[in-house]
This record gives sequence, structure tokens and C-alpha cells, in this order.
Amino acid sequence: MWLLNSSIGKKLIMSITGLFLVLFLLFHLSMNVAAAFSGEAYNMICSLLGANWYAVAATLVLAAGVVIHFVYALMLTLQNRKARGNDRYAINARPKGVEWASQNMLVLGIIIVLFMVLHFSQFWYKMMFAELMGNHTVTLCDGTTTVSPQDGAAFINYYFQGNILNTVLYLVWYVALWFHLTHGFWSAIQTIGWNNTIWMNRWICISKIVATAICVIFAIITIVFYLNGVGGDYVAVCAGH
Repeated sequence: MWLLNSSIGKKLIMSITGLFLVLFLLFHLSMNVAAAFSGEAYNMICSLLGANWYAVAATLVLAAGVVIHFVYALMLTLQNRKARGNDRYAINARPKGVEWASQNMLVLGIIIVLFMVLHFSQFWYKMMFAELMGNHTVTLCDGTTTVSPQDGAAFINYYFQGNILNTVLYLVWYVALWFHLTHGFWSAIQTIGWNNTIWMNRWICISKIVATAICVIFAIITIVFYLNGVGGDYVAVCAGH
């Protein structure tokens, strides 16, 4: 089947899953914006999602999208390296007009995936997964304070407020994400075929705007979490560690 075996088919699958992941980032960003203004509003969203079937189904789809996107990226990279043969060992300057991000998409992707594992271990594992396992409380802070798995605001305060290491790690993640998105977004549009000689430069510009907006807002909110924790009248359980 050409969709699975050909380079074009693999790139098409990568493009579709990549655009899907961009939509997820926008959804996640909207939740973070809510948390910056109101911890109670964020917790309400967490309770609406929780371990409900639709949230679990969406998580499985997201996980499948990440795995497929990464696996196909790896397959294409290995395929390209094999096609280049010994030429890959030659020391050449970056070709004119070729973005740095386009030559390092796999490395950027690995960094992003590793930080997704960190993020999932800090939040999803102790929230949705804990609920699925039947745990009604999760231990935080000094090892004795417990919170509900749906108290997402408590997790944000714990992992970000006053926690410089975690904050810096996430800021590094956003930089890698920015480089990945600036190339990946317009490249996906090109692969799907939604471009022409007029729109190509426009899509490249739009990609940079979208990537910058997503990553800058994520970064600002993360810094806000570091300085003040979640917003609103939420009563903090604990902060930093």
C-alpha cells in the first residue's frame, strides 16, 4: 500500500498527525490560559475531563498520533540516510535556503518527546491514570499532603511555583518546540498540497506566527506559574519542592 510504503505516503501520514498535534497544543494552551487566571476554573475543566470515557479516548488518540508521527519521522530519516550512503559523512555547509530546523527535525522531535514523557509523568500519570487505577488521592509536597487527582491546580503549583529547575526545563522545551513547529507546520501544508507559488511564502510566515504565538504564550504562563502559581481565589495546597 503506497500510503505505508512510499516516501510520499509516509510524509502524508506525518503531516496529518503533525497538524493534529498542533490542534492538541492549542487545546492544552487554552487550559493553561484558564489556569493562569483561575485555578478553580482549571480544576473545573480537569473534573469535566478526568477519567471519563471521552477523555480516555482522546488520550489514546493523542498517544497514537505521537507514536505514529515519531515512528514515521524515524523511518523517513533512516530511509534518507540510507539513500545518501557515504555522502552523509561528508562535511558540508548547510545548503543555501535550507532551514536549520529542517536538518534537525529528528533531534528536535526526540527532545520534545522526552519532555512529553516528563510532562505526562508529572501530570497525566498522577491525574487520569491515578483515577483509572481507582486512587482517590495522590500524595504531594512533604509526602503526607494528599490531593484529588482532579486538583490540577495543586499539581501546577507543586511543579512550577518557586521551582526554577522545572521551569527552566519547560522553557527549553518550548524553544525546541518552536523550531520544530516553524518548519513542521508549513512542511505539512506543502505535503498535503495546500500550497502554490503564491501561498508557499505565506504559509511559511503563518507557520512562524503560529509557532511563536503558541510557544511565547506557553512560556509566559509557565513564568507566571513559577512566580505566582495558578490564578484566582484558589487556595494553594503546596508550592515548589
